[in-house]
Amino acid sequence: MARLIYSSICSLDGYVADADGNFDWATPDEEVHAFVNELERPIGTYLYGRRMYETMVYWETNGDQEGGSPAVRDFAGIWRGAEKVVFSRTLPGVESARTRLEREFDPVAVGKMKATAERDLTVGGAGLAGEALRAGVVDECHLIVAPAIVGGGTRALPSGLRAALELLDQRRFDSGMAYLRYRVAT
Repeated sequence: MARLIYSSICSLDGYVADADGNFDWATPDEEVHAFVNELERPIGTYLYGRRMYETMVYWETNGDQEGGSPAVRDFAGIWRGAEKVVFSRTLPGVESARTRLEREFDPVAVGKMKATAERDLTVGGAGLAGEALRAGVVDECHLIVAPAIVGGGTRALPSGLRAALELLDQRRFDSGMAYLRYRVAT
């Protein structure tokens, strides 16, 4: 069975965006970007909420231009090669290939996707990830912690959620970012 992985870059105080919606403090350098690419390379399907999809659809037509870093160009190809499922009640349509729109998040359907998938899936976007964590369908959390405290904004993990985690891996980067990989205990 494929795993569903929540993967995110967050501040030390646990936010994916600050109170103004900015996440420029989380921009990965070449070392971190190359590492993320290796994490993303085996992913077969991305599950997104509307806002995360609207951010990530950039990679459909950008990212591999001349002059871009090797890691950025590599990620553009990785992103285009994966299937995407966008969960939104308000998005009128999708703008990328290999993408379908679902109006409701259905944990049972996600469980069936995991059971039939040949490759792992990721859930992106704090809101959707929170729903998936609460529904018990997330198998692992991959967090890259940026060396920043932003004081508020969009939380990486939902308030009120309790879960036992098992540390599977960790890595420190020269930029001060740190990678933490946890299995969600069942």
